Amino acid sequence: MKEVFEFLKKAGTYYLATVEGDQPRVRPFGTVDIFEGKLYIQTGKKKDVFRQLEKNPKAEICAFMGGTWLRASATLVVDDRREAKAHMLDSYPNLRSMYSEDDPNTAVLYLKNCTAVFSSFTQEPKTVEF
Repeated sequence: MKEVFEFLKKAGTYYLATVEGDQPRVRPFGTVDIFEGKLYIQTGKKKDVFRQLEKNPKAEICAFMGGTWLRASATLVVDDRREAKAHMLDSYPNLRSMYSEDDPNTAVLYLKNCTAVFSSFTQEPKTVEF
C-alpha cells in the first residue's frame, strides 16, 4: 500500500474512474493519504463523483509518471469520522479554504480490496494487493 501511496503522491495528479449508469466517468484528483493503515482519497459529498460512488462504490485510479503507470481497482468506503477527515485536511491544508472536518460536505473514502498494478513498456507488471 505504501508503494501505491508514494507513487500517487509523487505523481501529484491521478484519475479516478466511476460509473454513472452505463457511462464511465473520469476526472482528475490529487488527494491521497494513509490513516490507520488504510489508503484514503477525498472529495465533496455534493459532487457527482460522490453520488456515483454511493450507487456503485467500485472505482479505478490511474496515474502515469516517468514511463510507469499505475492502475488500482478497489471498492471505495466512506469514513465519516472526524479524525479521518482531519488527518486528510492536515495533509492538504490548502483544502481547508473549501472543506472542514466538521463540514457535512467533506468526504474521505478508503480503498478496500485494492488490486494495484504498476506497468511500463520495459518491465514486467508488478501487482500489489491490500
